[in-house]
Amino acid sequence: MTTSLKPVTLTNVYLFIPNLIGYARVILALFSLAVMSSHPKICTWLYIISCLLDAFDGAAARRYNQSTRFGAMLDMVTDRCTTSCLLCYLSSTYPKFVVFFQLLLSLDLASHYMHLVAMLGTGAQSHKKVNKERSWLLNLYYTNSRVLFIACAANELFFVALYLWSFPLKTPPYLGTWNGIPLSYVTFLAVFTFPIWLCKQIINVVQMVNAANTLTSIDVEERNKAIESTKSK
Repeated sequence: MTTSLKPVTLTNVYLFIPNLIGYARVILALFSLAVMSSHPKICTWLYIISCLLDAFDGAAARRYNQSTRFGAMLDMVTDRCTTSCLLCYLSSTYPKFVVFFQLLLSLDLASHYMHLVAMLGTGAQSHKKVNKERSWLLNLYYTNSRVLFIACAANELFFVALYLWSFPLKTPPYLGTWNGIPLSYVTFLAVFTFPIWLCKQIINVVQMVNAANTLTSIDVEERNKAIESTKSK
């Protein structure tokens, strides 16, 4: 007996489980932004939970066969927007380092946008479909779920540590100072995540350069085809 399959509608796609998780991430992120300047603990927990849910929407998409272009874009846009908002706050909190945070924000947005456009230009169905021939580092980053999770989590936690560092430390967990640096769980979090955060920035640079090379290669191929087409006439 053949089971009849109903056509999928817009409403169906919007209500896919991974997309519902994506909406929850957006709502949590919005609430975290609303209390960012006044309630650091509440903001931190909301922000962290929003980021952690990023690991569950992908798992849900694979588990229930509900991977969609909309879901992938929602996931990526949410990541970029939450990080951008936190960097904007850090820019205002640490005015001496405003250019540094502006550069980080620009690198994050530019590298991911260029990578997305480049992968679409090659005909890839997902920006995560990077083969080893194109870049072994990006292939490892996007195809190994553990590497991707650790890199993204450490990147966000480093920024969260800088955010918490901007508030007066209490006792406990204030543990004194070392060479003028206040010691607390926030300091340890920043020190622990810094090496991985730095690797994430290197990946962003590699991603942007690789995307530029890919887009340029597409341009070269299209122009050479146009030249050959003109010669054959």
